[in-house]
Amino acid sequence: MGKFLITGGTPLKGEIKVSGAKNAALPIIAAALLADEPSRLLDIPDLLDVKNLCYIIKKMGGHVERNGNELLIDPRGLNGLEADHEIARKLRASYYILGVLLAKNGWARTSLPGGCSIGNRPIDLHLKGFKAMGSEVKLDHGIVEVKTSKLTGDRIYLDYPSVGATINIMLAACKAEGQTIIENAAREPEIVDLANFLTVMGAKIKGVGTDIIKIEGVKSLHGEEHRIIPDRIEAGTFMMAAALNNGDVFVRNVLAEHVKPLIAKLHEMGVELKEDISGVYIKGNGRIKAVDIKTLPYPGFPTDLQSQIMVLLTQADGTSLVIETVWENRFMHVDELKRMGADIKIDGHSALLKPSNLTGAEVTATDLRAGAALILAGLVAQGDTEIRDIYHIERGYENIEKKLAQLGGNIRKIN
Repeated sequence: MGKFLITGGTPLKGEIKVSGAKNAALPIIAAALLADEPSRLLDIPDLLDVKNLCYIIKKMGGHVERNGNELLIDPRGLNGLEADHEIARKLRASYYILGVLLAKNGWARTSLPGGCSIGNRPIDLHLKGFKAMGSEVKLDHGIVEVKTSKLTGDRIYLDYPSVGATINIMLAACKAEGQTIIENAAREPEIVDLANFLTVMGAKIKGVGTDIIKIEGVKSLHGEEHRIIPDRIEAGTFMMAAALNNGDVFVRNVLAEHVKPLIAKLHEMGVELKEDISGVYIKGNGRIKAVDIKTLPYPGFPTDLQSQIMVLLTQADGTSLVIETVWENRFMHVDELKRMGADIKIDGHSALLKPSNLTGAEVTATDLRAGAALILAGLVAQGDTEIRDIYHIERGYENIEKKLAQLGGNIRKIN
């Protein structure tokens, strides 16, 4: 099993390019199965989650071909109605197969999805939507089965603006009879990207980016070419890496409007930033002001950047407060940061951080974003850091060690 070895203390300098967004790529790959023809997807990151979803599609008879960062998805041979259970348990996005197959064939079966263990992540809102559209839902021993003789649009209120539920209901609704209205829908950029792809395929979708999405079902969708948006979480991670250790970095392929909450906080912290049409320039100045952070659904501060900004706040000149409101287990990285000398106290959903001198240690990535935080900590710590269980990190960051090494970071992977 691989590890990352990091020797901290070297400022990052130069230019780095952000990959396509994992959380946009996965639902868009699934959406390509709704078409009657092949689709070509551009800027698809080469990540473990993407490989696993493509494996599921191939096992069901679909054709997937990768050429660099391009994926050709041909759904014409698709004849399976059941996702590979073992692989489906390895990634959260496997549940998008349910919405797609329900729309396409009226029947689908898969195991409950996997992903990071950052909290209770039921799919009850997904199933609530499918039921409202006329489907029977069976959940037995971790296997989900949905079927219908006729998928019909309906008005669906989500108790929480769930990204996964919003996407899954959108996928099913595209081919349902009549209109589907999703109220209290999630507003993340990845949902807008999915809607843009579905729309050029022939879907009729209005209101995306607001909390009410209206979808008029159509009988067929055609294949299209689509470029995935840049990964805002990877962008934010690199921006914070640059702010540590007096870095001087241009983070290219960033849509600044997608990382506004982070940019606002970095400004409050005194980090020098300059937005450009193609990216964001970051320059650390050796002074980081303490700030308070509260995670919220988009457009609030993203929970997926909470663990990384906590590393930055250990280097601030005062006490900071971080409140996590999205996932109950999102402080699992704190014990690992404490091994490196971080002064952090947890009280329920709040973390109090005091200025700390981090030192290298042997630590374990407990989930994807926690692993990214440990890399940032290793880059700023004195001495050597060894990070185990890096498969979590490789689910969401494409060649992160090579990109950081390109900026001068002393990081390497050993197997």
